[in-house]
Amino acid sequence: MEERLKIAKMAPNSQGATGVMVAILIVLFVLGSGAYSIVPPGHRGISVTLGRVNPQVLPEGFTFKLPLLEKIVLVPIQQTTVSGRAGSFSSDLQTVEISFAVLFRIPESKVVELYQQYAGNPYSSLLDPRIQDSIKLVTAQFRAEELVKNRDKIKQSVLTKVQEELAGLLDVRDIPITNIDLTDELEKAIELKQVTEQQAFAKEYELKKAQKEAEITVVNAKAEAEAVKIKGEALQLSPTVIELEIAKKWDGKSPQSVVVSQGGANVLLPLR
Repeated sequence: MEERLKIAKMAPNSQGATGVMVAILIVLFVLGSGAYSIVPPGHRGISVTLGRVNPQVLPEGFTFKLPLLEKIVLVPIQQTTVSGRAGSFSSDLQTVEISFAVLFRIPESKVVELYQQYAGNPYSSLLDPRIQDSIKLVTAQFRAEELVKNRDKIKQSVLTKVQEELAGLLDVRDIPITNIDLTDELEKAIELKQVTEQQAFAKEYELKKAQKEAEITVVNAKAEAEAVKIKGEALQLSPTVIELEIAKKWDGKSPQSVVVSQGGANVLLPLR
């Protein structure tokens, strides 16, 4: 009976020890898993210990860190593409909404600086505001109906402005304009104007064609009249020209009849 009581008293102590061991193992696992980090390809790591940023950038691969005290912030350095929209006004005060895509990358030498100064998100706090302003400035130089025709020029102007403003901070590769959205009323007005212009071009083409044909007819008529005049003058100056023309047209056969003048009239007489 006493042995059973001793075993019963020892059991709770054994269970408590097991619980402590489990807790210790859990803590060790957490600390162990938090003692390292992996920087994936195309990224760089920023070490932040108790709110303080280490100026040394961590490369790709495995790295140790202080559990619970240090965190590794991953920053992509490969090219990134982000889409956006910008509302603006044309030079004739028409509302225009432009959709774009920006292709950029963070230089490795600027990873820490951009993280500290722009909360680790250079697009929303640094790049997008400058694109918005540049688009507004550029589109204000064109009439609404000219925007679509000058899409490439607008893109290049916006890209140049943004690259100049962010030189040394971000590598902005391209800012293609994906869509230019005008109001429905303006689009209908532009379409009607284009149809009218095409009709006017067609009428102008037909008019020029008729004028050209008339000029050709006049030139041909003048040439023919000039030829007749030259022949007439040649006959007057040299009657033998008639004989020459007859000889040119003779087929080598004897004539079957001859025309003679009798009493003021021409009479056709057979030769056989």
